[in-house]
Amino acid sequence: MAGDGERKRGASADAGDDLGHWPLDERPGFLARRLYQIHVSLFGQLCAEFAITPVQYSLLSVLAETGEADQTSLARAVALDRTTTTGALKRLQARGLIRRGVDARDRRALTSQLTEEGRRLLQAMEPAVRQAHAATVDRLEPCERGDLVRLMRKLVAAHGDAEPGGDI
Repeated sequence: MAGDGERKRGASADAGDDLGHWPLDERPGFLARRLYQIHVSLFGQLCAEFAITPVQYSLLSVLAETGEADQTSLARAVALDRTTTTGALKRLQARGLIRRGVDARDRRALTSQLTEEGRRLLQAMEPAVRQAHAATVDRLEPCERGDLVRLMRKLVAAHGDAEPGGDI
């Protein structure tokens, strides 16, 4: 039995508790952020030759699936705020990977489409991107990898109404 001032591993901290009794490696938010950092590092190493961030790759991927999308739809699809989405789209446009224009149905909205160069880049990146995703979970057993993805999808769906924010 844990004595005064001690906590069993796996127990969560109550309000007013000394946070020193709740190790970082037991906090889901910290672990999610740390795993994201690991993935971004692996992505950066394995995809360096393409000079594309994971966020930019996600935007390109959505455009490859949809053909055309407005900024609000893209932001929602990749769980970004509109300002971050706009900046990423401007950088992709400057590289000639996407084309942006005014939506014919709503002159206030800007739409984006992949260019042929953007399509070629996505195709060229595919093996390295898959390798980065695989490397992110390669220390798990194959069945654990599927479990992790299933649980992550479940949590994301359960919190689907949460606004994107914070560091990406």
